[in-house]
Amino acid sequence: MKIFETVLLIGLILCAIACNFTKKLLPAVVVFMSYSTIMSIIWMILQSPDLAITEAAVGAGITSILFFVTLKKINGIDEEDEGRGERKDE
Repeated sequence: MKIFETVLLIGLILCAIACNFTKKLLPAVVVFMSYSTIMSIIWMILQSPDLAITEAAVGAGITSILFFVTLKKINGIDEEDEGRGERKDE
């Protein structure tokens, strides 16, 4: 069990660092979702199911949906660019 906890904590640290250094907004939101999911698993290991459910619902769920909707509204996500990784102005 200690190995699993160590892997989760390393993953949590890597997600935090990756979210800081990600330059594009969409991958940053996906990394943030991963961070919240890992954190909810850690809350379950710490035997706090109420916090785990809250973290999963709010952190990985509602907040991520709001981020995706905001990115769509500000044209942070373009349908043309999703598959190719190109920008319109190039």
